[in-house]
Amino acid sequence: MAAPMTPPTPPASSALMIEATGVEKWYPNGFHALRGASLTVRRGEVVVIMGPSGSGKSTFIRTFNALEDFQKGSITVDGITLSNDVRQIDAIRREVGMVFQQFNLFPHLSVLENLTLAPVLVRKRPRSEVEGQAMALLERVGIAEQAGKFPGQLSGGQQQRVAIARALCMEPRILLFDEPTSSLDPEMVREVLEVMQALAHDDITMVVVTHEVRFARQVAHRVVLMDQGEVVEEAEPETFFTAPRHERTRRFLEQIL
Repeated sequence: MAAPMTPPTPPASSALMIEATGVEKWYPNGFHALRGASLTVRRGEVVVIMGPSGSGKSTFIRTFNALEDFQKGSITVDGITLSNDVRQIDAIRREVGMVFQQFNLFPHLSVLENLTLAPVLVRKRPRSEVEGQAMALLERVGIAEQAGKFPGQLSGGQQQRVAIARALCMEPRILLFDEPTSSLDPEMVREVLEVMQALAHDDITMVVVTHEVRFARQVAHRVVLMDQGEVVEEAEPETFFTAPRHERTRRFLEQIL
């Protein structure tokens, strides 16, 4: 991992980019996945969400861009209140990029084509302009030389870096990461985390579901614990890891530290 960095403190007047209040979600089988979950994220903040398996972390962040629906509560993203209105959902998704556990790259397209597809089709930008931006982003994540290859020709770490570059190519104001290193071999985790660490200092609002404690300590402005569909605790990293207030947080940290 790169040398420790102190995350910049967002200005007190930063606008709210995500405001989730009392979010409740049931699956059709009756499972109560989210139980009044609430979270606010300000512009430029990096918020890490941790918690045991099945605690609702991934479900929660997937409600932010309507990849998961919810039955009660409210979610406002960059000033747009989420509803069933397709136009509102599309507007939110244009501003919110997402990086998944399993990369979700198109296997039949080259790396460069994976990056340029959405900006050309969705944002209607000129292909030549987008290709230039895509190459700059691949350079930024350290794999410009892989632009002509297909995803299956890359390592897991390289594929995840392509996925990050693809998300950035849409010029999002918010980036969501759903356990981006959980499917990687240990030696590949570092290269992905270093890319994310660099992004955290570029004023992009980030919400990251991860178990990577070192990343959370070095990069996050706040760390959140979820358990059984609830937001149990949130605090600055030093407080979260050294002086948690809740017993559930202490039990979780005993398992991972």
